[in-house]
Amino acid sequence: MTVRAHSEIVGKFLSTLPDDDDHPYRTGPWRPQTTEWDADDLTVVSGQVPADLDGVYLRNTENPLHPALKYYHPFDGDGMLHIVGFRDGKAFYRNRFVRTDGFLEENEAGGPLWPGIAEPIELARRDYGWGARTLMKDASSTDVVVHRGVALTSHYQCGDLYRLDPCTGADLGKEDWNGTFPSDWGVSAHPKVDDHTGELLFFNYSKTAPHLRYGVVSPSGEVVHNVDVPLPGPRLPHDMAFTQNYVILNDFPLFWDLGLLEHNIHFPRFHPDTPSRFAVIPRRGDTSQIRWFEAAPTYVLHFPNAYEDGDEIVLDGFFQGDPQPVEGIDNGMKPKWQQIFRGLSLDGMQTRLHRWRFNLVTGETREEQLTDSITEFGMINPGYAGRPYRYTYAATGKPGWFLFNGLVRHDLHTGAEEGFSFGDGVFGSETAMAPRTGGRDEDDGYLVTLTTDMNTDASYCLVFEAARVGDGPVCTLALPERISSGTHSTWAAGSELPRWRETDTAAGALGL
Repeated sequence: MTVRAHSEIVGKFLSTLPDDDDHPYRTGPWRPQTTEWDADDLTVVSGQVPADLDGVYLRNTENPLHPALKYYHPFDGDGMLHIVGFRDGKAFYRNRFVRTDGFLEENEAGGPLWPGIAEPIELARRDYGWGARTLMKDASSTDVVVHRGVALTSHYQCGDLYRLDPCTGADLGKEDWNGTFPSDWGVSAHPKVDDHTGELLFFNYSKTAPHLRYGVVSPSGEVVHNVDVPLPGPRLPHDMAFTQNYVILNDFPLFWDLGLLEHNIHFPRFHPDTPSRFAVIPRRGDTSQIRWFEAAPTYVLHFPNAYEDGDEIVLDGFFQGDPQPVEGIDNGMKPKWQQIFRGLSLDGMQTRLHRWRFNLVTGETREEQLTDSITEFGMINPGYAGRPYRYTYAATGKPGWFLFNGLVRHDLHTGAEEGFSFGDGVFGSETAMAPRTGGRDEDDGYLVTLTTDMNTDASYCLVFEAARVGDGPVCTLALPERISSGTHSTWAAGSELPRWRETDTAAGALGL
């Protein structure tokens, strides 16, 4: 039986993007939205909502309202949070723009005020800004986590953390951690929440020495530990990992060209003759306790997990075989776009799941490629973060494009892989793993993702059995309109959310 959703537009913003826009990452699957929706009892297109799926799937999205000052990069778009909540065999949807300072000011001005990643900072129309480059807009459009029952969105080159209600998307202002937020450098995307301790672990970086820092936020919401991690110069870390007792930070040989940086030109360059370095630090350790380990030169965007194995730290991440591709494949883009965005596709970067082992006794590093498959954006059962684990659920990419066309379940014990293709013209999001209510095994749960379907001009939420990805979705839900393609996501169980079980219905949890 098909259940029809009740959908309502609750907000609409003016876009100043050109009607004849031909940018490949502002059109097609990346066409941005201008509307905010409330939708209850989402339309079930096929299957049924599992009764033991309880919580919210959150996905952040780059969703620009205004053109760039000169060169738009798909990481520059305004943040938009998408929420699909599941409770009692029903599902609801909300989407909201992240009300960053930059978003509000540009909308008041009716156009762009700050440069993006591909633009010189001298273009800024304000004498202040955010990020490791300083005069950038903090779009808070990269990542999202849930800590202490509140969703926190973040920016890839450091900025403020913005608080949103994880059920409604309502703006709750900036996170200040009771006055201890590191406002001088901000916080990078990919802070980590340890479900076992309630702590949030974060890092931030800057052009100013010591260039990298690491911090800990307590379960009560205050920064209780902050450590300098000195680097030889400015770097561009994107992710971190943790175990029960350690954190792992990185110093990769892809960073701003230092000669150009002296002239305030922020051009990243890969240095293949320089090793990768990993900093292993006790979670409450100081600078003197940092252990550095060297490994093969590469760049890594994302680390699914790390754990301790005797005297060794085991770290898994997506090793880039070609961090700075010289040429792009013929992907149908105009030649200029192929040249500019040749380094965004998974096949261009040659991203493969990889394992490093750091021996804390001998100081030795061992590493190995875990698969020949090109995947990225791996997610795990959140209860296994920092602990020994078996499964990673990752995305496959459309050749030559920053678009996800399927997902793969990696079995790290046997090497087996099971995949599902979304089909031609259908593109997904980072796929979060939602443990089944009452489940005991690592893969006892569901995978949730959002898709953008160019064939039907619509978007859907897909739910899979985590242990049987190849069987296809057990439930397909229609969203109110086609959404822009996007990346990072998270899952928050209903038990983590305020008011979730204080009411009789999901609508009550939303305050309706």
